[in-house]
Amino acid sequence: MEVVIFIAMFILGTLLGSFYNVVGYRVPKGQSIIYPSSHCPKCNHKLKFWELIPIISYFILKGKCHKCKHKIPIFYTVFEFITGLTFALTYLQYGLTINLIIPLTFLSLLIIIVISDILYMIIADSVLIIFGILLIIEILLIKGNTILLHSLTAAVGAFITMFLLKKLGDFIFKKESMGGGDIKLMSIFGLVLGYPMSIFSLFLGSIIGFPISLLMLKNNPEHIIPFGPFLAAGAAIIILLNIDINVILNLYQ
Repeated sequence: MEVVIFIAMFILGTLLGSFYNVVGYRVPKGQSIIYPSSHCPKCNHKLKFWELIPIISYFILKGKCHKCKHKIPIFYTVFEFITGLTFALTYLQYGLTINLIIPLTFLSLLIIIVISDILYMIIADSVLIIFGILLIIEILLIKGNTILLHSLTAAVGAFITMFLLKKLGDFIFKKESMGGGDIKLMSIFGLVLGYPMSIFSLFLGSIIGFPISLLMLKNNPEHIIPFGPFLAAGAAIIILLNIDINVILNLYQ
């Protein structure tokens, strides 16, 4: 039964991942996520249902538009797979219970902001607001008033900490060290993870991002590197492994 649910969660994730691709691609450009329907950006061919099957359609079409043969970026297929795998692994960690809702909502946000930050170096305020409100409602209904109050306090603390780090980075590097979207995103981290773990996610993201950034800057010193994907990676690790701050603190005792 667990295998069946795992597969079902993977399929659900790929379906939502396809939609998250649309959100991440269109919202930063101010486009509707409903109209026009999915189409080839080269020839405007309206995609049929069999061209919209997550992951599978890419291989059926051999990575090209059925009509004009324009190459389809594998980028979107990769994120369909990542979303599917993320959903399935989250189910294994939290079980098919009400406790699964908040992690899946949070990880869905991370997928979308990674897509938009990679494509445009933008983390859309509208996406953060919608998911922030949704997460607040979920925390209230699932965990209650007291936990929500702690979560909101942690969100403010995480936001202030990130803001101060940005100001310090701006002073040290004599230029903008991170975008406003990263600061606002950190408040969502505080809301979901709590203050200590939101800071730990920043630490993890920095460790992940440091060698990658060095490699990218070596090839292109003028390249501006989006920090959102690294922040998201740190937070995702915490959620997927269900890391407890007390476990980390015990390592130093």
